[in-house]
Amino acid sequence: MSNVENINLASMNMILSAGNARELYNQSMDCVENGDFTEGERLLARAEQEITEAHKLQTRLLQEAIEEEHPTITVLMVHAQDTIMAVDSEIRLIRRLQKLYRNLACGKEEEG
Repeated sequence: MSNVENINLASMNMILSAGNARELYNQSMDCVENGDFTEGERLLARAEQEITEAHKLQTRLLQEAIEEEHPTITVLMVHAQDTIMAVDSEIRLIRRLQKLYRNLACGKEEEG
């Protein structure tokens, strides 16, 4: 397999892991919106594991590129990095939203 093929394969795996993370945190938010905070937390933790796997692949590719005199950067690799950064930011926001949902739910219980 050529260097470009290896980079593209790793990039596709990065995109796949980031996509899995996005699907999991969306499911997580569905749970939280319905008051199931335990399942929401479990799914969000799985999303974080997926994005961590994507980051590991990204780090490996970047380390390999640094070691090369003329590194190969593909469009797919750029797209994969962009996807990871977007999903990572979304996960951070979802974590904060879920905390807000929990706080609001606790406030409602105290009022009732």
